[in-house]
Formats: sequence, structure tokens, C-alpha cells
Amino acid sequence: MLSLLAETAQNAGQFIHFEDLGLRKGIDLGFFELRFYSLAYLAGIVLGYWHLTKMIKAPGSPMAQRHADDLFFYCTIGIILGGRLGYALFYSPDFYLLRNPLEFFKLWEGGMSFHGGVLGVLAAIAWVCWRGGISFLRTADYIAVNVPFGMMFGRLANFINGELWGRQTDVSWAMIFPEDPLQLARHPSQLYQAGLEGAVMVAVMLYLFWRTRARWRPGLLVGVFTAGIGLARFTTEFFREPDAQLAELARSTGLSMGQWLTIPLIVLGLAIAARALMRPPIGSAAPQPAAA
Repeated sequence: MLSLLAETAQNAGQFIHFEDLGLRKGIDLGFFELRFYSLAYLAGIVLGYWHLTKMIKAPGSPMAQRHADDLFFYCTIGIILGGRLGYALFYSPDFYLLRNPLEFFKLWEGGMSFHGGVLGVLAAIAWVCWRGGISFLRTADYIAVNVPFGMMFGRLANFINGELWGRQTDVSWAMIFPEDPLQLARHPSQLYQAGLEGAVMVAVMLYLFWRTRARWRPGLLVGVFTAGIGLARFTTEFFREPDAQLAELARSTGLSMGQWLTIPLIVLGLAIAARALMRPPIGSAAPQPAAA
């Protein structure tokens, strides 16, 4: 993708103008515009559910199909409410909670927090596990494998929307976004995030589940995911423009709000993974996982 953008810019002899890519924010149905941002969430949730149903058919599953169905429903609610509430609390509390509370419900306009979404999903997992009497940690392992699907689609939707652009740069694939008031050439950091937080983590998590015995070590998969997604987010934040209302925090501390919120995730993920590796795997006589 980046090489294609670079070639486009080179042929044009200048930086890429986002509007020249011809991307649309949604599908015009006449009476309603179906936004790709909404479709991205839907695609991530549906693909994650489909893959989870495949995972629970492999040896060692901690849950039955009815639990997967419940997780699909409650995690969807957790993602939407947690992600939106997290954005309102962490990034713009004055705007959403005090001055424009009705804007909170305009999900199609974007504004979702990864950290809030994680908390929402954890709450959903806890509820389903408590009701169903199944292991929270092992269920979280299975859910963690599927989260990067949604991360990848979500970041691609951010790019299509022309939002959450990167910092100023002069790289050959630098892009000028139409809604940027300064009209500067910037990193298309949404694509960096789709690659690291999405595609790379998808590959890592699928490999660990289907090609190794990670599923037999409770906490290992969720630990690797938490540390990996935290490290990916921390890295890509160096290329992403901080939210305008939090720019002063980034200037004064050297780290963005996203990075500060991510540091505990990295530490927690490493601790969970280390604990899982130090304990003996469950089902010592368990068969080797089947190939995907």
C-alpha cells in the first residue's frame, strides 16, 4: 500500500492529495449513507465470531457454542459502549460530557477509544464467564486471538474517512488530508496502525493458536496480545498527530495520551505472559493443535 502511494506521489511530482485517491466515506443508498466506519466494526465483529466458532471446535476449548453466541452479543455491546465512553472520558470529556452530550451517540462520525473498547470487552467476558461458569482467563485467550481483525478494519476505515492523520513529514508517500486545517503533508499513520495493530497481530495470534501449544497455557495468548498491541500502538503513536485538545500533553511530556495509556498494557501483558509460561500447561497429555 505504501509503495503504491509513493509511486503515485512520484508520478505526480508532489505530495499525495487524499481527495485524488477517490475514496468515499460510505455507500449512498439514497435515503441513507452506509458509512464504511460502521461496516468496519461489523466486519471485525462478524469475522471474529466466525473464527471463534472455528476455534472452539479444536481440542481444548473452554467454552461451548452457546457461550460463543453470548460473547458475540455482549462483546459487541462492550466494544461500542466502552470504545465511545473511553474516547469521551480519555480524550474529550469537556466536549462530550459537558458541552455536547448528544454528540456522544453519533457513532458514525468516529471517535472510539481502543482502551475503552478493551475495558468494555473485558466486562462482557467477565459477565458471560460468571453466568456460564467458565474460565475467565482461558476465554480471554480465545477472544484475544480475534480482536486484531477489528483493529485492522477499524484503522482502514479511519484512513478512508481521512481522519486521525499523522505528523508532518516529507517522506515520498506523505499525504495532504482535506480536513487538515494546516494542509500539511503528513504520515498516513492510519495505514501504519492497520499494519502493526491489525495485520501483524492477526498473523502472530493465528500462528500461536493454530501452530503452537499456546492455548494450553492459560493467559499466554491474552498476555501476548496485550503486550503486542500495546507495543504496536506505542510505536505508531510516534507517527500519529496527537489529538488537538491533548497536544500540550504530548509537547510537555514527549508522549501522547495514547502512549501513556498504552504503557500499563505492555507491562501487564508481559506479566501475564510470563506467569503463563512459568506454570505447567493444562492437559499434559493434550494432543498437538491441528493445522488451520
